[in-house]
Amino acid sequence: MGPTPLFASEFAATLLQGAITTGLAVLCFHLYRRYRRPWFAWFAVAWGVYVLRLACIASFLVTDQYAWLYWHQVTTGWTALILLWASLVFSRQPRTRPWHGLLLLFPPVWSYIAIYELEHFLWAALPSVLFLSFATAWTGRVFWQYHRVAQSTGARLLAVAFVLWALHHLDYPFLRAQGAWTPWGYYLDICFELLVGAGVVLLVLDDLGRGVRALSALSGDLQRRRDEAELLSDLLQRPLTLPGVRGSAMYVFDAVGAMPSAPSSMAEAPADGRFTRGAGICSTWADRPPLAEVEQALRRLHATGAPQVAPAQAEHPYITALPVTRGDRVVAALVMASEVRNPFTALDDDFLRALGQQVGASLEQADLDRQLTERTVDLERLSARMVRQHEDERRRLSRELHDETAQVFSAVKMQLEGLRPSLQVAQGPRLDRLLQLVDTGIASIRSVTNDLRPSMLDDLGLVPALRSLVREVSERTGQVVHLQADEQVPALPPETQLALFRALQEALSNVVRHADAREVRVTLRQSTTGVELMVRDDGRGLPVDARGQVRTDSGRMGLTGMRERIHAVGGQIRLRNVGPGTEVLVTVPLPVLETV
Repeated sequence: MGPTPLFASEFAATLLQGAITTGLAVLCFHLYRRYRRPWFAWFAVAWGVYVLRLACIASFLVTDQYAWLYWHQVTTGWTALILLWASLVFSRQPRTRPWHGLLLLFPPVWSYIAIYELEHFLWAALPSVLFLSFATAWTGRVFWQYHRVAQSTGARLLAVAFVLWALHHLDYPFLRAQGAWTPWGYYLDICFELLVGAGVVLLVLDDLGRGVRALSALSGDLQRRRDEAELLSDLLQRPLTLPGVRGSAMYVFDAVGAMPSAPSSMAEAPADGRFTRGAGICSTWADRPPLAEVEQALRRLHATGAPQVAPAQAEHPYITALPVTRGDRVVAALVMASEVRNPFTALDDDFLRALGQQVGASLEQADLDRQLTERTVDLERLSARMVRQHEDERRRLSRELHDETAQVFSAVKMQLEGLRPSLQVAQGPRLDRLLQLVDTGIASIRSVTNDLRPSMLDDLGLVPALRSLVREVSERTGQVVHLQADEQVPALPPETQLALFRALQEALSNVVRHADAREVRVTLRQSTTGVELMVRDDGRGLPVDARGQVRTDSGRMGLTGMRERIHAVGGQIRLRNVGPGTEVLVTVPLPVLETV
């Protein structure tokens, strides 16, 4: 006779469940190969043994031999033990003990006694099924606890699937083993396995999403230029958003650590250092020595460059330390105190190293920004001092030319005038030419002294000096220049007045030489940010680059000198093309008034 319909349907359901379970085992093994998390390996082993259990069921259905029933009960017990161990590894990473291996002897010993000695199927099946149901329920409890901490969709789905599956296991010795609920019980098992597979995938996707968000946040920190203390404070706040993390701290090593690829044999290398800053429950760790377990983890991290996890105390059960690297050296550790063993249940050590590298890069950039700021301040001070020295030298030369050389020419002219009565009439034209040359020399000296240091600026102030400069340029070059100045411009320091005068002098000189303009308008007024000097012409404008931005590197505008002078007094220069022509806008700050 051929197989009965009940046998055929149960056998087919067993094979289908075996195929689904094999796929689940392959999925967990693949995740272990990818992320090197031990719980994935143990779950893969558990599903693999579960496949053997289904194979024993199928063999018993075909042969009706009690040996296959015996091995079915043995593999059921082993599945329960491995599943329980996998959940423990996921939640707390326990250490293996020699007596753990003895637990594997319980299923074969009890199954032999129940089947061959007691010859009672219920006694053989019930303890194994109860233990399998307990292990499955415990696994669901572990994932539910993780969900409560991490708010993980995948962990919640896994918790629900395992708890319902645990309840479903209990019907085996009473229903399915007696031929009832077949093959629907197998199909329900398949549904639970599919839910478990979906939960595992969602768990990994949750971790990947959190990882991407963490790296994106750090990348954003990397783009923003801030001082190192502010950046470090923000970086320590980032881990507090990870699942179960309650505190974070930065531990800086006194000596440079090993390269990330260093062998683990260096685990006892010295790792002296200190906590520099903390956040959350670790906010009081600054300048405190680490706990013994944390210190050992930091030593291993310093020597190997690999992330470390260590148990701590009830306040924060687990400590996770990530290497912070600069270049290829470990310089610090980002320590996280959490309620879960690992903030990322799936992501591998390479990702955690990348996270530490991002932190190191952020701190390194902050350090470089600090150095750059200090160098910039030093250069600005040096530039301001050079501008002052330059002006002091110009003032000295102007005074010497005015007080000495010009006086010598005036004395020469007076002496020549005194010789006129004693000269013959025929020598008169020659004397006139000599006097004319002396007048030319005196005028030249006055022009030079005025260029070196405009005396009108010292004698009359900024606005009259600018009016005189505009008038002198118009008369000398024929250029049409209009000046509109507020008469109520606040008093500015002498250095600022001189910087504005030189800026207008250079701008008008460039307009005359390069702009080919018909008209120039100069405006001096007070704004909300300070005093503005605007020079606008209707010439041909400035050259632009490929992006349409004004080129300031051509050297034609003498911008270097203008910028140095204006920056030395705390001002700014903006240069742009406006319609047909160019606009130079110089802004200097108002003086700070001291209150009594």
